[in-house]
Amino acid sequence: MLRQALGKIAQTLVVLFFVSVASFGLLKLAPGDPIQIMLGSEYSQESYEQLTAQLGLDQPFLAQYADWALRFVQGDWGTSYVARTDIYTYAFKEALPVTLTLASFSLAFAILIGVPLGVLSAVKKDTAFDAGSAVLALTGTAFPSFLLGILLIWFFAVKLQLFPVMGYISPWQDFWGGIYHMILPGLTLSTYFIAMITRLTRATLIEVMEQPYIAAARARGEPSWRVIWVHGVRNIAMPLVTILGLQLGTLLQGTVLTETVFNLPGIGQMLTSAVLGREYMVVQAGVMMTATLFIGVNLLVDLSYPFLDPRLRARK
Repeated sequence: MLRQALGKIAQTLVVLFFVSVASFGLLKLAPGDPIQIMLGSEYSQESYEQLTAQLGLDQPFLAQYADWALRFVQGDWGTSYVARTDIYTYAFKEALPVTLTLASFSLAFAILIGVPLGVLSAVKKDTAFDAGSAVLALTGTAFPSFLLGILLIWFFAVKLQLFPVMGYISPWQDFWGGIYHMILPGLTLSTYFIAMITRLTRATLIEVMEQPYIAAARARGEPSWRVIWVHGVRNIAMPLVTILGLQLGTLLQGTVLTETVFNLPGIGQMLTSAVLGREYMVVQAGVMMTATLFIGVNLLVDLSYPFLDPRLRARK
Protein backbone atom coordinates (compact mmCIF):
# COMPACT_ATOMS: atom_id res chain seq x y z
CA MET A 1 0.00 0.00 0.00
CA LEU A 2 2.87 2.35 0.81
CA ARG A 3 4.52 1.54 -2.52
CA GLN A 4 1.29 2.36 -4.36
CA ALA A 5 0.99 5.65 -2.51
CA LEU A 6 4.57 6.62 -3.36
CA GLY A 7 3.96 5.71 -6.99
CA LYS A 8 0.87 7.92 -7.18
CA ILE A 9 2.76 10.80 -5.55
CA ALA A 10 5.53 10.43 -8.14
CA GLN A 11 2.94 10.49 -10.93
CA THR A 12 1.44 13.64 -9.42
CA LEU A 13 4.81 15.40 -9.45
CA VAL A 14 5.36 14.42 -13.09
CA VAL A 15 1.94 15.79 -14.06
CA LEU A 16 2.66 19.05 -12.22
CA PHE A 17 5.94 19.36 -14.10
CA PHE A 18 4.24 19.02 -17.50
CA VAL A 19 1.50 21.45 -16.44
CA SER A 20 4.09 24.03 -15.42
CA VAL A 21 5.98 23.69 -18.72
CA ALA A 22 2.81 23.88 -20.81
CA SER A 23 1.35 26.86 -18.96
CA PHE A 24 4.68 28.71 -18.97
CA GLY A 25 5.06 28.16 -22.72
CA LEU A 26 1.46 29.10 -23.59
CA LEU A 27 1.71 32.33 -21.61
CA LYS A 28 4.79 33.24 -23.61
CA LEU A 29 2.69 32.90 -26.77
CA ALA A 30 -0.11 35.09 -25.44
CA PRO A 31 -0.61 38.44 -27.23
CA GLY A 32 0.66 41.63 -25.68
CA ASP A 33 4.05 42.75 -24.42
CA PRO A 34 4.29 42.90 -20.61
CA ILE A 35 7.37 45.14 -20.86
CA GLN A 36 5.40 47.79 -22.74
CA ILE A 37 2.58 47.57 -20.21
CA MET A 38 5.01 47.99 -17.31
CA LEU A 39 6.80 50.96 -18.90
CA GLY A 40 3.67 52.73 -20.09
CA SER A 41 3.09 54.65 -23.30
CA GLU A 42 6.34 56.63 -23.26
CA TYR A 43 9.69 54.88 -22.87
CA SER A 44 13.08 54.71 -24.50
CA GLN A 45 14.55 51.72 -26.25
CA GLU A 46 17.32 51.67 -23.68
CA SER A 47 14.88 51.37 -20.76
CA TYR A 48 12.96 48.69 -22.67
CA GLU A 49 16.10 46.59 -23.20
CA GLN A 50 17.26 47.19 -19.63
CA LEU A 51 13.97 45.97 -18.12
CA THR A 52 13.89 43.01 -20.51
CA ALA A 53 17.35 41.94 -19.37
CA GLN A 54 16.45 42.58 -15.72
CA LEU A 55 13.46 40.24 -15.96
CA GLY A 56 15.46 37.66 -17.91
CA LEU A 57 13.12 37.80 -20.91
CA ASP A 58 16.07 37.98 -23.31
CA GLN A 59 17.18 34.46 -22.29
CA PRO A 60 16.26 31.21 -24.12
CA PHE A 61 12.97 29.55 -23.18
CA LEU A 62 14.56 26.73 -21.16
CA ALA A 63 16.72 29.18 -19.21
CA GLN A 64 13.68 31.33 -18.43
CA TYR A 65 11.67 28.30 -17.32
CA ALA A 66 14.47 26.92 -15.15
CA ASP A 67 14.96 30.31 -13.47
CA TRP A 68 11.21 30.72 -12.89
CA ALA A 69 10.74 27.16 -11.57
CA LEU A 70 13.67 27.46 -9.15
CA ARG A 71 12.40 30.73 -7.76
CA PHE A 72 8.80 29.47 -7.67
CA VAL A 73 9.52 26.46 -5.45
CA GLN A 74 11.47 28.80 -3.13
CA GLY A 75 8.48 31.12 -2.74
CA ASP A 76 9.87 33.91 -4.92
CA TRP A 77 6.98 34.43 -7.33
CA GLY A 78 7.90 37.95 -8.40
CA THR A 79 6.08 41.27 -7.94
CA SER A 80 2.78 42.39 -9.40
CA TYR A 81 3.43 45.59 -11.36
CA VAL A 82 -0.27 46.56 -11.10
CA ALA A 83 -0.93 45.91 -7.42
CA ARG A 84 2.71 46.66 -6.51
CA THR A 85 2.80 43.75 -4.09
CA ASP A 86 4.58 40.44 -3.71
CA ILE A 87 2.77 37.81 -5.81
CA TYR A 88 3.33 35.05 -3.24
CA THR A 89 1.65 37.14 -0.54
CA TYR A 90 -1.06 38.32 -2.92
CA ALA A 91 -1.89 34.91 -4.40
CA PHE A 92 -1.04 32.32 -1.76
CA LYS A 93 -1.70 34.17 1.49
CA GLU A 94 -4.56 36.46 0.45
CA ALA A 95 -6.43 35.06 -2.57
CA LEU A 96 -6.08 31.30 -1.99
CA PRO A 97 -7.73 31.24 1.49
CA VAL A 98 -10.77 33.07 0.08
CA THR A 99 -11.20 30.54 -2.73
CA LEU A 100 -10.68 27.59 -0.38
CA THR A 101 -13.27 29.02 2.03
CA LEU A 102 -15.78 29.49 -0.79
CA ALA A 103 -15.11 25.99 -2.16
CA SER A 104 -15.42 24.42 1.31
CA PHE A 105 -18.75 26.12 1.98
CA SER A 106 -20.02 25.09 -1.46
CA LEU A 107 -19.04 21.45 -0.99
CA ALA A 108 -20.57 21.44 2.51
CA PHE A 109 -23.85 22.81 1.16
CA ALA A 110 -23.80 20.34 -1.74
CA ILE A 111 -23.23 17.30 0.50
CA LEU A 112 -25.58 18.34 3.31
CA ILE A 113 -28.41 19.06 0.87
CA GLY A 114 -27.68 16.70 -2.04
CA VAL A 115 -27.09 13.44 -0.14
CA PRO A 116 -30.29 13.53 2.02
CA LEU A 117 -32.31 14.65 -1.01
CA GLY A 118 -30.91 11.81 -3.11
CA VAL A 119 -31.52 9.26 -0.34
CA LEU A 120 -35.14 10.36 0.06
CA SER A 121 -35.62 10.25 -3.71
CA ALA A 122 -34.31 6.68 -3.82
CA VAL A 123 -36.46 5.58 -0.88
CA LYS A 124 -39.55 7.29 -2.37
CA LYS A 125 -38.83 6.13 -5.91
CA ASP A 126 -41.50 6.88 -8.53
CA THR A 127 -43.45 9.18 -6.20
CA ALA A 128 -44.30 12.87 -6.47
CA PHE A 129 -41.34 13.68 -4.22
CA ASP A 130 -38.99 11.76 -6.52
CA ALA A 131 -40.34 13.59 -9.58
CA GLY A 132 -40.02 16.96 -7.84
CA SER A 133 -36.41 16.30 -6.81
CA ALA A 134 -35.61 15.20 -10.38
CA VAL A 135 -37.00 18.48 -11.74
CA LEU A 136 -35.04 20.40 -9.11
CA ALA A 137 -31.84 18.53 -10.00
CA LEU A 138 -32.23 19.16 -13.73
CA THR A 139 -32.98 22.84 -13.10
CA GLY A 140 -29.93 23.19 -10.87
CA THR A 141 -27.71 21.59 -13.49
CA ALA A 142 -28.94 23.87 -16.28
CA PHE A 143 -29.20 27.14 -14.33
CA PRO A 144 -26.23 29.53 -14.89
CA SER A 145 -24.46 30.23 -11.61
CA PHE A 146 -23.81 33.92 -12.36
CA LEU A 147 -27.53 34.53 -13.02
CA LEU A 148 -28.46 32.64 -9.87
CA GLY A 149 -26.02 34.78 -7.88
CA ILE A 150 -27.56 37.99 -9.20
CA LEU A 151 -31.07 36.73 -8.39
CA LEU A 152 -30.06 35.71 -4.88
CA ILE A 153 -28.48 39.13 -4.29
CA TRP A 154 -31.58 40.91 -5.62
CA PHE A 155 -34.04 38.87 -3.54
CA PHE A 156 -32.27 38.05 -0.27
CA ALA A 157 -29.86 40.99 -0.02
CA VAL A 158 -31.69 43.89 -1.69
CA LYS A 159 -35.37 43.08 -1.21
CA LEU A 160 -35.38 41.19 2.09
CA GLN A 161 -32.05 42.59 3.37
CA LEU A 162 -31.22 39.30 5.07
CA PHE A 163 -27.67 38.96 3.78
CA PRO A 164 -24.90 41.34 2.67
CA VAL A 165 -24.75 42.19 -1.02
CA MET A 166 -21.03 41.46 -1.36
CA GLY A 167 -17.76 41.43 0.55
CA TYR A 168 -15.69 38.92 2.48
CA ILE A 169 -14.88 38.35 6.15
CA SER A 170 -12.42 35.62 7.08
CA PRO A 171 -14.00 32.91 9.28
CA TRP A 172 -10.66 32.69 11.09
CA GLN A 173 -11.09 36.28 12.27
CA ASP A 174 -14.87 36.36 12.76
CA PHE A 175 -16.40 32.87 12.50
CA TRP A 176 -20.09 33.77 12.45
CA GLY A 177 -19.50 36.88 10.37
CA GLY A 178 -17.57 34.81 7.83
CA ILE A 179 -20.35 32.22 7.61
CA TYR A 180 -22.93 34.99 7.25
CA HIS A 181 -21.07 36.49 4.28
CA MET A 182 -20.52 33.07 2.65
CA ILE A 183 -24.11 31.80 2.60
CA LEU A 184 -25.18 33.41 -0.68
CA PRO A 185 -21.90 32.77 -2.57
CA GLY A 186 -21.81 29.20 -1.25
CA LEU A 187 -25.38 28.50 -2.36
CA THR A 188 -24.68 30.05 -5.76
CA LEU A 189 -21.64 27.90 -6.42
CA SER A 190 -23.10 24.72 -4.90
CA THR A 191 -26.34 24.62 -6.94
CA TYR A 192 -24.83 22.55 -9.75
CA PHE A 193 -23.18 20.16 -7.30
CA ILE A 194 -26.36 19.75 -5.24
CA ALA A 195 -28.14 18.62 -8.40
CA MET A 196 -25.28 16.33 -9.42
CA ILE A 197 -24.96 14.71 -5.97
CA THR A 198 -28.74 14.25 -5.72
CA ARG A 199 -28.89 12.39 -9.04
CA LEU A 200 -25.80 10.32 -8.29
CA THR A 201 -26.96 9.40 -4.78
CA ARG A 202 -30.40 8.39 -6.00
CA ALA A 203 -29.13 6.22 -8.87
CA THR A 204 -26.42 4.54 -6.80
CA LEU A 205 -28.58 3.93 -3.74
CA ILE A 206 -31.36 2.34 -5.81
CA GLU A 207 -28.80 -0.13 -7.17
CA VAL A 208 -27.28 -0.74 -3.73
CA MET A 209 -30.65 -1.42 -2.11
CA GLU A 210 -31.15 -4.36 -4.47
CA GLN A 211 -27.97 -6.12 -3.32
CA PRO A 212 -28.12 -9.38 -1.30
CA TYR A 213 -26.47 -7.91 1.80
CA ILE A 214 -29.28 -5.36 2.07
CA ALA A 215 -31.82 -8.19 1.98
CA ALA A 216 -29.76 -10.01 4.62
CA ALA A 217 -29.75 -6.93 6.86
CA ARG A 218 -33.50 -6.65 6.58
CA ALA A 219 -33.88 -10.37 7.29
CA ARG A 220 -31.90 -9.89 10.52
CA GLY A 221 -34.58 -7.45 11.63
CA GLU A 222 -32.46 -4.31 11.50
CA PRO A 223 -34.49 -1.07 11.46
CA SER A 224 -35.07 0.64 8.12
CA TRP A 225 -33.04 3.74 9.02
CA ARG A 226 -30.00 1.58 9.77
CA VAL A 227 -30.37 -0.43 6.57
CA ILE A 228 -30.53 2.77 4.51
CA TRP A 229 -28.08 5.09 6.26
CA VAL A 230 -25.50 2.54 7.46
CA HIS A 231 -25.48 -0.32 4.98
CA GLY A 232 -26.79 1.62 2.00
CA VAL A 233 -25.28 5.11 2.18
CA ARG A 234 -21.90 3.75 3.27
CA ASN A 235 -21.60 1.97 -0.06
CA ILE A 236 -22.24 5.12 -2.13
CA ALA A 237 -19.26 6.90 -0.55
CA MET A 238 -16.80 5.64 -3.16
CA PRO A 239 -18.61 6.88 -6.30
CA LEU A 240 -19.50 10.10 -4.47
CA VAL A 241 -15.87 10.81 -3.56
CA THR A 242 -14.81 9.95 -7.11
CA ILE A 243 -17.25 12.33 -8.79
CA LEU A 244 -16.43 15.14 -6.37
CA GLY A 245 -12.73 14.76 -7.10
CA LEU A 246 -13.30 14.76 -10.86
CA GLN A 247 -15.60 17.78 -10.65
CA LEU A 248 -13.12 19.91 -8.70
CA GLY A 249 -12.08 21.60 -11.94
CA THR A 250 -15.68 22.66 -12.53
CA LEU A 251 -15.83 23.96 -8.97
CA LEU A 252 -12.69 26.06 -9.41
CA GLN A 253 -14.02 27.31 -12.74
CA GLY A 254 -17.24 28.37 -11.04
CA THR A 255 -15.37 30.38 -8.43
CA VAL A 256 -14.29 32.86 -11.14
CA LEU A 257 -17.85 34.01 -11.85
CA THR A 258 -19.01 33.67 -8.24
CA GLU A 259 -16.12 35.73 -6.87
CA THR A 260 -16.72 38.37 -9.54
CA VAL A 261 -20.47 38.61 -8.80
CA PHE A 262 -19.99 38.81 -5.02
CA ASN A 263 -16.72 40.79 -5.16
CA LEU A 264 -14.71 38.17 -3.30
CA PRO A 265 -10.91 38.67 -3.45
CA GLY A 266 -10.09 35.06 -4.38
CA ILE A 267 -8.09 33.30 -7.07
CA GLY A 268 -10.86 33.67 -9.64
CA GLN A 269 -11.01 37.44 -9.36
CA MET A 270 -7.21 37.60 -9.18
CA LEU A 271 -6.86 35.65 -12.46
CA THR A 272 -9.49 37.78 -14.18
CA SER A 273 -7.68 40.98 -13.24
CA ALA A 274 -4.29 39.50 -14.15
CA VAL A 275 -5.44 38.40 -17.61
CA LEU A 276 -6.94 41.82 -18.34
CA GLY A 277 -3.75 43.51 -17.12
CA ARG A 278 -1.39 41.11 -18.97
CA GLU A 279 0.26 40.14 -15.67
CA TYR A 280 1.60 36.81 -16.86
CA MET A 281 3.50 36.06 -13.64
CA VAL A 282 0.30 36.40 -11.62
CA VAL A 283 -1.56 34.22 -14.12
CA GLN A 284 1.19 31.61 -13.90
CA ALA A 285 0.95 31.59 -10.10
CA GLY A 286 -2.84 31.19 -10.28
CA VAL A 287 -2.59 28.38 -12.83
CA MET A 288 -0.07 26.49 -10.73
CA MET A 289 -2.14 26.84 -7.56
CA THR A 290 -5.34 25.64 -9.22
CA ALA A 291 -3.50 22.79 -10.95
CA THR A 292 -1.92 21.73 -7.65
CA LEU A 293 -5.31 21.81 -5.94
CA PHE A 294 -6.95 19.76 -8.68
CA ILE A 295 -4.17 17.18 -8.93
CA GLY A 296 -3.71 17.04 -5.14
CA VAL A 297 -7.39 16.39 -4.50
CA ASN A 298 -7.47 13.64 -7.12
CA LEU A 299 -4.41 12.11 -5.47
CA LEU A 300 -6.22 12.12 -2.12
CA VAL A 301 -9.24 10.53 -3.79
CA ASP A 302 -7.06 7.71 -5.17
CA LEU A 303 -5.41 7.18 -1.80
CA SER A 304 -8.79 7.09 -0.02
CA TYR A 305 -10.14 4.14 -2.02
CA PRO A 306 -8.55 1.42 0.17
CA PHE A 307 -10.10 3.04 3.25
CA LEU A 308 -13.54 3.33 1.64
CA ASP A 309 -13.52 -0.20 0.20
CA PRO A 310 -11.58 -2.86 2.18
CA ARG A 311 -11.54 -5.12 -0.91
CA LEU A 312 -9.01 -2.77 -2.52
CA ARG A 313 -6.48 -3.08 0.27
CA ALA A 314 -3.32 -5.00 -0.54
CA ARG A 315 -3.36 -8.43 1.02
CA LYS A 316 -0.30 -9.93 2.60
